[in-house]
Amino acid sequence: MAEEVHLGLPGPWAADYREKADRYTTKIGGVPDWPTGDMGIKPEMLQCSLCGTKLCLVAQVYAPVVKLNIEERIIYVLVCPTPECGPKPESWKVIRVQKCRSTEQTASGGDELGQTTGPSSTSVPEEQIDKQKIPDINDDDFDDLDALAEALEQAATLASNSKKNNKPKRANAPIKRPVLKEKASDLSVPALPCFYIYYDKEQYRGKGAVGSSSNELVLDKEITDATNDEEEKWEGEKYEYDKAIGADRSFLKFKKRLDAYPEQCFRYSYGGKPLSAATKLQDAGSCRLCGSPRQYELQLMSPLSYFLHEAGDGSSNYAPSSWTWLTLMVYTCSKSCCPSSCGGKPCRCCWGVAEEEIVIQEDEAV
Repeated sequence: MAEEVHLGLPGPWAADYREKADRYTTKIGGVPDWPTGDMGIKPEMLQCSLCGTKLCLVAQVYAPVVKLNIEERIIYVLVCPTPECGPKPESWKVIRVQKCRSTEQTASGGDELGQTTGPSSTSVPEEQIDKQKIPDINDDDFDDLDALAEALEQAATLASNSKKNNKPKRANAPIKRPVLKEKASDLSVPALPCFYIYYDKEQYRGKGAVGSSSNELVLDKEITDATNDEEEKWEGEKYEYDKAIGADRSFLKFKKRLDAYPEQCFRYSYGGKPLSAATKLQDAGSCRLCGSPRQYELQLMSPLSYFLHEAGDGSSNYAPSSWTWLTLMVYTCSKSCCPSSCGGKPCRCCWGVAEEEIVIQEDEAV
């Protein structure tokens, strides 16, 4: 069965790039929303390894892991804002923050989707509306038809509101919407332009594993082109990514998947396989805390830098004009080990911080 990939797509712009949200918010840019005021993070962890400048937030991803019973878990991707350091791998950092698990906690059941889609929706599916909130309709309980009509109207209104709230949010690009939120107080922390993220699943057609020749993405553009080319069926005009002579197959597959969803800012597939633009992948190594092998979790995609660059309207001095990467892959501890000294002991739940690994694939043509 093909692995499930969730795409982070651009939602609304923040009214102010420094506005506060919460740890359950997935966003690009802005300032980090730490779970607590005192995280115990060492200053050097939030500074550039090359020049010592304070790092700015590139992505904040709420990433619970249901199968490990970790509900409070966030991934922060940060970079040095200076043009000199930004393109260099040493200026990037990935920080995993999670609430330590108590040994008294038991694994809860649930869909694996909970570990990949970020904050759960607050809207309620129409078929799951709490029946206690809908008035029971019983002929014996009504003295006249007016009371019956009123009860029916209340039930219809509740169902209608639930259906409206459950509609997915979609946008072709970030849209600026005025949102009155409190600003971050520390103005010394650099901030990139900020917009929020919504998720969509990457869709496939056909059978077979991801990346196999029998399994292709559903491309609306390909379908449209096929319709328009019915009158002209000269085979020489048709471009096939996987059959281009002299081209790197890994890069062509990468390009095809990117072109299918040109607005994808990042891809999320906990424990899945990265979409690589190169044939050979760099080894992500082992966890510095427990020694477990790291596994792929998510990757940033080049459209992210495009949206940030387009947002340069004078309110941020940190436009990523010097970035030349195609994708940045984030690898995390496969056990998502407790990064705190409490060791997950009962009744000592606290927040822990761990630095993870990032692998950068550059655009060789630049």
